[in-house]
Amino acid sequence: LIEGISQRMLTLTLKGLEQDGLVSRTMYPTIPPRVDYELTDLGRSLIVPLQSLRNWAVEHRPAMLAAREKFAKREQQTGSRQARFTDPK
Repeated sequence: LIEGISQRMLTLTLKGLEQDGLVSRTMYPTIPPRVDYELTDLGRSLIVPLQSLRNWAVEHRPAMLAAREKFAKREQQTGSRQARFTDPK
């Protein structure tokens, strides 16, 4: 269960990961149909680099939040605000 993602977006994302060889898809002819996804060897090779990225993000989160706050104050003072790619849609 992934909060905040539609079934369609999840399906498209999994299809892309399958296309890239990161996951394998197994479909079972049951009612209702069942589909399982599993990391391939290539997908499993990403676990360590992704854990490192996560650790970096956790370690640097306070600095990033402080930078966002500083930026927001500066934007508020100038009265301008442009949409950023991190803004929710």
